[in-house]
Amino acid sequence: MKEITAIIRPERLDAVKDSLEEIGCKGITVMDVKGRGEQLGIEEKYRGSSYRIDLLPKVQIVSVVSDNDVEKAVDAICQAAQTGHVGDGKIFIKNIENVIRIRTNERGDNAL
Repeated sequence: MKEITAIIRPERLDAVKDSLEEIGCKGITVMDVKGRGEQLGIEEKYRGSSYRIDLLPKVQIVSVVSDNDVEKAVDAICQAAQTGHVGDGKIFIKNIENVIRIRTNERGDNAL
């Protein structure tokens, strides 16, 4: 099993959720986060003054999928989240040792 963490633009959240649901990935956790990448923030002008916003609002999506579904999930996220502009986000993939469904005590892929 793998944990997929995606940091995306907030306005792409609905598209990513729909895309993941289409491939059968229903279990996700969504968090509002702030961060910056290569762009190091943006510069805004207000009443003639310039100021830098270095932590931009993003959305973090976390999902655990079976090893067989990793590429499908990554492709779904990339296609739905991509705008072609700097700041589209990143995807991180980690190994998961085990998953346990508390209600039924199921383990492993059966708990997903």
